[in-house]
Amino acid sequence: MKLIYFAWVREKAGKSKEEIPLPEGVKTVGDLLAWLAERDEKMATAFGDPSIIRAAVNQEHVSMDHELGENDEIAFFPPVTGG
Repeated sequence: MKLIYFAWVREKAGKSKEEIPLPEGVKTVGDLLAWLAERDEKMATAFGDPSIIRAAVNQEHVSMDHELGENDEIAFFPPVTGG
């Protein structure tokens, strides 16, 4: 799966994208966030509070209970505000 990080999520994670196999036991976007937060200190800082992270799977906004597939592209970003 391809992971893409935007805005301050990218800055805190220390990378803009990466490709990983779907981790064992990870079924949903929420599961993936929890798994990412446990990887290392930078990822814990980026994903420690999932309530402030938004996700898109294959370029469509999704909820945290959205089920993932091995070939999905998942983007993570902070909430977007308009003006």
